[in-house]
Amino acid sequence: MAAGRALLSSQNGLAAVAPLSSIGYRARGLASSLPLLRRRCPSAFASSSARCCSRPHSEGAGERVMKPEKDEAFVLTTPLYYVNAPPHMGSAYTTIAADAIARFQRLLGKKVVFITGTDEHGEKIAAAAEASGRSPREHCDTISQSYRILWRELDIAYDKFIRTTDSKHEAIVKEFYSRVLNNGDIYRADYEGLYCVNCEEYKDEKELLENNCCPMHLKPCVRRKEDNYFFALSKYQKTLEDYLTSNPDFVKPLFRLNEVQGWIKSGLRDFSISRSSVEWGIPVPNDDKQTIYVWFDALLGYVSALLEEGEQTNLEQAVCSGWPASLHLIGKDILRFHAVYWPAMLLSAGLSVPNMVFGHGFLTKDGMKMGKSLGNTLEPKDLVQRFGADAVRYFFLREVEFGNDGDYSEDRFINIVNAHLANTIGNLLNRTLGLLKKNCQSMLAFDSIIAAEGNSFKDSVDQLVEKAKYHYENLSLSSACESVLDIANAGNLYMDERAPWSLFKQGGASSEMAAKDLVIILEVMRIIATALSPITPSLCSRIYSQLGFSKEQFEAATWDDTKWGGLKAGQIMAEPKPVFARIENIDDGNEVVQNKNKDKKKASHRQGLVEA
Repeated sequence: MAAGRALLSSQNGLAAVAPLSSIGYRARGLASSLPLLRRRCPSAFASSSARCCSRPHSEGAGERVMKPEKDEAFVLTTPLYYVNAPPHMGSAYTTIAADAIARFQRLLGKKVVFITGTDEHGEKIAAAAEASGRSPREHCDTISQSYRILWRELDIAYDKFIRTTDSKHEAIVKEFYSRVLNNGDIYRADYEGLYCVNCEEYKDEKELLENNCCPMHLKPCVRRKEDNYFFALSKYQKTLEDYLTSNPDFVKPLFRLNEVQGWIKSGLRDFSISRSSVEWGIPVPNDDKQTIYVWFDALLGYVSALLEEGEQTNLEQAVCSGWPASLHLIGKDILRFHAVYWPAMLLSAGLSVPNMVFGHGFLTKDGMKMGKSLGNTLEPKDLVQRFGADAVRYFFLREVEFGNDGDYSEDRFINIVNAHLANTIGNLLNRTLGLLKKNCQSMLAFDSIIAAEGNSFKDSVDQLVEKAKYHYENLSLSSACESVLDIANAGNLYMDERAPWSLFKQGGASSEMAAKDLVIILEVMRIIATALSPITPSLCSRIYSQLGFSKEQFEAATWDDTKWGGLKAGQIMAEPKPVFARIENIDDGNEVVQNKNKDKKKASHRQGLVEA
């Protein structure tokens, strides 16, 4: 392999590489010495916007049928999750948030390509497989499938699920590697340094804790010396600095951008992109004694996932199917790989960088960091089985300000879900339908537009809908939930102030006013069901069904359906029944106060019904 060679260590500077002059940059964009693939494909979305994509996934809420759209695709990714262990709440949180964003973009009429998947190579995977008595492939198959199952249980409607052991992915990685090599950005060197097996990364001694412990995993790093291939990251120092200055929206939230800029300004160092001691991985082209570093491999999954079955397996075809990504959604612990390493790698290969990298925070439980050693892990599968997908999705997206760290408390979980979903939303629908059945035989007497004529309440709802849209567009998912809940709060206040049950008793014109009031409240519920559907899709589908709409009508809804005027005179509403079951704390049939000491006393949970 045509590559230079040098001796490196974690203490000294890295070998000289090609000058920066071979890489140019432009305001609001970047270019390398290789022609961008998008220039060879006049519209990077041309081929994907004119065809129907993947077949329905047999598991239900899994891969979706993608409908052709006129507009460019919105390509959204989660990380490819590492399969050393089954999915945890952190990976579930990222994916729930990504799904909400994807669903909102679909409501806007965008052609969405929502990519998730599993990262299946590396030393840690091989060790986990050996510990379980399985081959690496068997281990990866099992854990990868556990992600698919959990995503189905959480109502995750992804479009693409990529595995880094897929043959098409390996072909893309090798072609990408060759492009970077041909651009003069890969060289060979001996390296000695402190290595964190859990991070699968060499560490600078200055960032380690006492006894050379990794600050993330709190385990000692081991000293290693290897003959590896390196990527000339330092070559892209000024290019990345200038790009972040010209494109401040590339990394969000803003405080994460400041963090990335700090890393770059402190000086970029070339990094190893191969391992001679790891067998479970993609072989380096022309050197089967080395495998490609897990991050140099896994990041390419965002590109290889774009390929359709039967298409030519090459970079140009993948790029023309939707690259660059609109949004990489990640945890803050892998921000450096996505906001520093990845853009430089893409530039070297002649590809466009993604539009945005959003790094969210960590989750804690009862104010403490979660961990097996502490015995306080939070299993997403258990949460879904006990409380349902809607409750889990709503709590984490409503209670955690997106981008910041967030905390889970079971007491708060139950209180929030009961107050917002069961009471404020569910009970409003239930009692309104009950009054409609009792006084109007479950039939609407007026169009919702006519019912609201001259009523300022409609204008208040319209304003809250616009607020929710603004927050969704700016990835402020908690604030979006709050705006939709404000609509429900306004509906409850309107109902209490108008007291239609009393107006019906008065008869005549008062009864007519009461019938209009019920139409207005049910129109509010229809709008809520559309606006909250990215967060709680199953709950919103049940609301739509209660309002007399079919499942197909719910699935065809767009954000335009948040406009007032969807309900028509003569529509028959369904038999009123609770759409969200209240969570009760039950122990031997008696209501008890939640006991936080799970070892001494476990309180079981069952769901009771909301009374109208």
